Amino acid sequence: MIPPKPPSRPDRVSLWRYLKLFRRDILSAQPARLYRAWMAEFRTPFFRSYLLNQPSLIETVLKTRPDDFPKSDRVGEGLRPLLGNSVFLTNGETWKRQRRIIDPAFEGGRLRDTFPAMWDAGEAALARLPEGEVEIEEQMSHAAADVIFRTLFSIPIENEIAAQVFSEFRDYQRTQPILNAAAFVPLPRWMPRGHRARTRATARSIRALITRLTAARMVEIEAGTAPDDLATKIMTTADPETGETFSTEEMVDQVAIFFLAGHETSASALAWTLYLLAMYPDWQDRVAEEAVALENQDFSVMSKLKLSRDVFREALRLYPPVPMMVREATCPEQFRDRDIAKGSQMVLSPWHLHRHERLWENPDGFDPGRWVTENGKQCLREAYMPFSAGPRVCTGAGFAMVEGPLLLSMLLRRFRFERIEGKVPVPVAHLTVRAEEGIWLRVSRRK
Repeated sequence: MIPPKPPSRPDRVSLWRYLKLFRRDILSAQPARLYRAWMAEFRTPFFRSYLLNQPSLIETVLKTRPDDFPKSDRVGEGLRPLLGNSVFLTNGETWKRQRRIIDPAFEGGRLRDTFPAMWDAGEAALARLPEGEVEIEEQMSHAAADVIFRTLFSIPIENEIAAQVFSEFRDYQRTQPILNAAAFVPLPRWMPRGHRARTRATARSIRALITRLTAARMVEIEAGTAPDDLATKIMTTADPETGETFSTEEMVDQVAIFFLAGHETSASALAWTLYLLAMYPDWQDRVAEEAVALENQDFSVMSKLKLSRDVFREALRLYPPVPMMVREATCPEQFRDRDIAKGSQMVLSPWHLHRHERLWENPDGFDPGRWVTENGKQCLREAYMPFSAGPRVCTGAGFAMVEGPLLLSMLLRRFRFERIEGKVPVPVAHLTVRAEEGIWLRVSRRK
């Protein structure tokens, strides 16, 4: 069996047809040749885009010369109502300052400190999960949101404000495409950006709720009563170069992206992992057997969940939550004997890179054992980037690689997941890679 993937469009379509497909789903708007191409050019009346699959070119853009290829503002056009000037959207010195403040909260030692909150969120997810036919994406969204609130603000998802943020965010996710019209047509700063009224309203509501949480934490910090969690760590960390800390407004921007990155992406990854294990019950049983190690409720157990980690890593390969990233060339370039004009968009697609037919053995197959092969090891170094790479690698990558295998093991230790006849999920990309009609699985207690 081959895990499902979206259909590809024909090689040649009109710009209008392409834009319609792109707005509906970024993945099925792409031609099949991208799974073999090292580089592909796309032209619009306003700019040129180049999709890069060649590992050496990706390394140039993300690792060797990242300052020459900042994040494109075209991506930010659609997300700015919610994310403001968060670390996900900024560039240059602003971004570097933000990372100097944020990164210490996600260092290795801090991951150990967040483990009890992750465990508690996992136990709560087990208690909530019903048996029978279950839409698993919704359940994993709930679990991932719970992890974020417990680790960031020391509150469970049942907290009144946390529950409201979660509810509002589900509305936002359903109304916000990954790119809006302003990403394709250059607009003056004073012109409206084409956001739907509902999207703007939901973003305002989410930010107002986050502001309440952040302002309350600031009061606790000043009173010396704040819990030692991620929010407190970030809000009390001073930039080592300037001595400045985040203002409340800046912190709201960062919390918004923590929730987006830490909730949306984890929910997507966990849901697709469970579907893959339902397709391959032998692998599911092996992960369940390994999960016996969870008798020890301590961070040290993570070193024993090696199979769960490899399964989760393979799911991230086949269904990277963020399917495409866009950088912008700040000066003329030449890649593969092509002249690249200043302002060109450099598209890096984990979705296509992770399934590239000239790089991976069995690129569309589910094989968690690939990571110990020579091909798997080489591709892990050169052609695997679910969290991006280089200086802009996701600051929560380590966090995700603890959360994912831990929750996966906790779930499989107690439950069995089986496919439902006639309900095959079709991947589509909105804010993250989700299933068009959800991921439905049959859930039962494991004997």
